[in-house]
Amino acid sequence: MAEAQNIPVGSTTAGSIAVAAESTVATRMSAPPSFDVADFPVPHGREEEWRFTPLARLRGLHDGTAEAGGVLTVRVDAPEGVTVETVDRGDARLGRAGTPVDRVAAQAYSSFEKASVVSVPKDTQLTEPIRIAVHGEGGTAYGHQVIELGAFAEAVVVIDHTGDGVLAANVDYLLGDGAKLTVVSVQDWDDKAVHVAQHNALVGRDASFKSVVVTFGGDLVRLHPRVAYAGTGGEAELFGLYFTDAGQHQEHRLLVDHNTPHCKSNVAYKGALQGQDAHAVWIGDVLIQAAAEGTDSYEMNRNLVLTDGARVDSVPNLEIETGEIAGAGHASATGRFDDEQLFYLQARGIPADEARRLVVRGFFAELVQHIGVDDVEERLIAKIDAELEASV
Repeated sequence: MAEAQNIPVGSTTAGSIAVAAESTVATRMSAPPSFDVADFPVPHGREEEWRFTPLARLRGLHDGTAEAGGVLTVRVDAPEGVTVETVDRGDARLGRAGTPVDRVAAQAYSSFEKASVVSVPKDTQLTEPIRIAVHGEGGTAYGHQVIELGAFAEAVVVIDHTGDGVLAANVDYLLGDGAKLTVVSVQDWDDKAVHVAQHNALVGRDASFKSVVVTFGGDLVRLHPRVAYAGTGGEAELFGLYFTDAGQHQEHRLLVDHNTPHCKSNVAYKGALQGQDAHAVWIGDVLIQAAAEGTDSYEMNRNLVLTDGARVDSVPNLEIETGEIAGAGHASATGRFDDEQLFYLQARGIPADEARRLVVRGFFAELVQHIGVDDVEERLIAKIDAELEASV
């Protein structure tokens, strides 16, 4: 089934652990979540959620000057039994997984005309991935995508972003009780593209959600994955890989909202950077609310700086409102390319460029294995090799 729609080396590492008496899901946000763009002030760059983002490179997404007029083609290839719909703004499933938390997400929600909804019926176990190809053909576009799994359904979804343009979007994942969803979101844009998106996952009772975010292309990519739980026993795994090249800005801001007892989360993101003014930002927020007793949570970010001129900002935050938890922790590290590893390999007859590839491949290997889709894994490794060859 298919459907198309036109619609200086520097690094900073910081972290915090807080035991809070009172908090909200909008922690560190300048305005409460809202579907109305008018509820968010125009950012000036000093707000916590915008201080790392070069606003001038958002092409007007943040201040209302970016008018929709671009062409965005969305093609869904799904196995038999999967329902693919194009729906109007009034569909009750839109926005149910989460509310926009910044002005760009609210602008995207206020501006899209049609949304795509992909539904997997309850008790359905798919043996082939659902593939969603998102291709930009220039101009500014706003979008909304919903992936919905019924109770005890199982599916793998690959969302592939290519082409050029400016895209602001919201993506919702709705998991019924006992459902299992793996989503692989690949950002392989052309060099001048801009992509800003909020990803919302609502995980049902005893359901399992795995997200793998792979970011390579684009001038500026800023993604905001968020997870909340609709019942006890839910599990969420958020994995990410990014390769930031000269001049690129890649920003991943995550929130896991443990709002329900006896749920689990595991976050692991790794990035490599090379070239002048390559800038990666990773913000990992985990909130364990007072009601979320028995929570088990961990988050980690690792960055490998391959050349001079690149910069990383990595900030893990853990906010705990109850002492009755199974476990919680976070870690962050940023380091230069290990010349000793390179020397070790070269001393055994491996050429320098091949040795460099092996070190970087080894750095990413653990997370690549989580993708679980052979052709995507092969494409990822080939892309890493191509990036490294271009820098030699």
